[in-house]
Amino acid sequence: MPVVHTSTIKRARQAEQRRLRNKGVLSRVKGVVKKVRIAIQEKDGAATKTQLHAAQVALNKAASKGVMHRNTAARRVSRLARAANALTSSSS
Repeated sequence: MPVVHTSTIKRARQAEQRRLRNKGVLSRVKGVVKKVRIAIQEKDGAATKTQLHAAQVALNKAASKGVMHRNTAARRVSRLARAANALTSSSS
């Protein structure tokens, strides 16, 4: 029978807590990004602007917490901003 160290048990417990915390943060990020994409599809400039700001905040917060790599967050913000800017420049 294998020896299960107490440190292994503690690490498993910590990993589970982190997984649940990260899952919540990522779920929130996905929801905010989805709202931005919907606002872009509906061609609603004001809603897009406010939702984009909320998405930037959520993505940067996820990156600062270590849930998401900072380059991944920056890339997603950049793509959302580019789509939003294309909407505002084409509508004017």
